[in-house]
Amino acid sequence: MLNRMQDRVYNFSPGPAVLPLKVLQEAQRDLLSLPGVGISPLEISHRSPWFDGVLNETEANLRRLLSIPDNYRIVFMQGGSRLQFSLVAMNLLRGAGRSADYLVTGTWGQMAMQEAAREGTARAAWHGKPHNFDRLPADRELDLDPKAAYVHITSNETIQGVQFAREPEVGGVPLVCDASSDFLCRPLPMEHYGLIYACAQKNAGPAGVTVVIIRDDLLESIDDGLPTMLDYRAYVKEKSLLNTPPVFAVYLVMLVTRWLLDDVGGLAKMHEINRRKSQMLYEVIDQSQGFYRGHAQPESRSLMNVTFRLPDDATQDQFVKQAKARGLVELKGHRSVGGIRASVYNAMPMEGAEKLRDFMREFAKIK
Repeated sequence: MLNRMQDRVYNFSPGPAVLPLKVLQEAQRDLLSLPGVGISPLEISHRSPWFDGVLNETEANLRRLLSIPDNYRIVFMQGGSRLQFSLVAMNLLRGAGRSADYLVTGTWGQMAMQEAAREGTARAAWHGKPHNFDRLPADRELDLDPKAAYVHITSNETIQGVQFAREPEVGGVPLVCDASSDFLCRPLPMEHYGLIYACAQKNAGPAGVTVVIIRDDLLESIDDGLPTMLDYRAYVKEKSLLNTPPVFAVYLVMLVTRWLLDDVGGLAKMHEINRRKSQMLYEVIDQSQGFYRGHAQPESRSLMNVTFRLPDDATQDQFVKQAKARGLVELKGHRSVGGIRASVYNAMPMEGAEKLRDFMREFAKIK
């Protein structure tokens, strides 16, 4: 078998995103036959003792990494965050006779609110469009309904590159969070959340599996009558085996959580590494005297997605082309906003961020 290591580039894609090299190597080793099992993880039954062990360990690893209390359930679903936009409202808003508040801080928050409006009343308690989604709200700016069914936030907007540094103050209303693009990048005060969901393909694994963490009291508030496959309670009851789950994807989430625990040393250390990676890129932006123009205001900058523009489209095209020649790929911004986006998720090695920093300095001729 040819060694393809020499072909690997630094992948700054917003997702599916870079995975830890150790995880890829372990998956490669086991791909043909799991030790002691004799079956590929792509072939094995979701009812097998091996997969029972995978589910149990993955849940245990997540509980340890995030210090998840016993009154929260963890399930593994499919459909990505876009299905969760609907499921959150179906389970928590439909039949509640109340509205839900949304803090709309970017493209994904806007989509989440639009989907929720199909199931009930969803209102913007703050909307970032007048600010071109370049910042996050202060608590005093929130127009919250104390009787809302929940408050929904997107903790990190991949397209605009803004991220909550802390949870907003929402009183006693349950906080629901789309954490898809910064899940496991740092510790979280779980007691602040009623429900967290995250598609895996940014920080936690490959596309195909979505992690949902939900508090018991919210499960108990769900009305009967939902289709079985759209009811969180059914997934909890069947321990994520309501239908055939994405076995291989969950297996990779297990390997990623092992890596975070055993190799990185936990989320506090991961947070510090992420802070250093993003900061070195923001420093180049700030030192470039306007050559690079960051999208997000400094106090709202994302640790995961560094977004910026160059003087004109032609220069941006040259930047992307020359970066690719250096092995720095997937830097073009989202088609809806343009510009440049460097996604420095957990598995992006420090050397990758350093090489991008050095290229940015050279391209802008910063001494």
